[in-house]
Amino acid sequence: MSSAAILACKGPILTGDERAFFAEARPWGFILFRRNVESPEQVLRLTDTMRESVGWDCPVLVDQEGGRVQRLGPPHWSRYPPGEAFLKATNDPLTARELARLGGRLMAHDLKAVGINVDCAPVLDVPTPGAHDIIGDRAYAQDPATVAQLGRAVAEGLLAGGVLPVIKHMPGHGRAFADSHKELPTVHADLDHLDAWDFAPFKALSDMPIGMTAHIVFTAIDKKRPATQSKKAIRLIRERLGFGGLLLSDDLCMNALSGDLTERAEKSLKAGCDLVIHWTGDMAEMEQVMAGVGKLKGGAARRASAALARIVHTPEPLDVFEARGRFDAMLAGRLTAAKGPDVGEAQA
Repeated sequence: MSSAAILACKGPILTGDERAFFAEARPWGFILFRRNVESPEQVLRLTDTMRESVGWDCPVLVDQEGGRVQRLGPPHWSRYPPGEAFLKATNDPLTARELARLGGRLMAHDLKAVGINVDCAPVLDVPTPGAHDIIGDRAYAQDPATVAQLGRAVAEGLLAGGVLPVIKHMPGHGRAFADSHKELPTVHADLDHLDAWDFAPFKALSDMPIGMTAHIVFTAIDKKRPATQSKKAIRLIRERLGFGGLLLSDDLCMNALSGDLTERAEKSLKAGCDLVIHWTGDMAEMEQVMAGVGKLKGGAARRASAALARIVHTPEPLDVFEARGRFDAMLAGRLTAAKGPDVGEAQA
């Protein structure tokens, strides 16, 4: 039986100590960062070794949004644009949706080829004027309806390519005036405003298999605790937002959370997160996390199984060369949705 944690390793290969630790700890999955990525062959060996260490075909996650948040990049992988680029490339919402879906499909192709089957995207946060730019150009648009439309397009592209999307950061990070990596943001908006703006894209994509929480205090929900560690906030995610999927904490190491890592893990799981994420790969820190983590069981285990059942093992057919040429041309504004690339554009 797996533990209710997603862990990482320090470098591009698993050390003997890491293999032994993971074999005993049995995390439900792993997450990769830039420090783990050198080449396609190396990443595939690493994901295979991670799965061997826990004895099953476990999930391997990555943050591959595009723009500032892209763990696999040049020279071995294409550079993808930030979320805002899809809408900026065209004045036609339908073309923007096609472009977003194509981007998701191409990213899924890249990830699946190296053994990664979960992408921590799309970002469904809707920025408000003056908010911290930690979201910024990662947002697909400046209004909830368009964010929902383009976020769904990216998610559907990922799903079609055999990669599970993770909608984030629930119930919304766009209104935060601080970076939760560095400090705990507090949002004072009332529930009606939150419902109409911040919550709307998450409600529209509540059918997605996996979601990730925000380390933010929403005073209208819980005056004391960040959403990740708030039973009230998790209940709202389940009931008001209608999300029935697998719920992950954002990274436990972020400074928005307080206490040692054992406490952070315990509080997050007790509040209703199904799994916690720890990203540093530091052995001593992972031992602290595991001290606060039990087995993945009950409703959390059922949601985890249901999420993995959404993986398409035979991806939608894709002519990668044609698709990438069309994507690049559309992004540059040289093509509309109805027109295919000519040979010169496809090879550019």
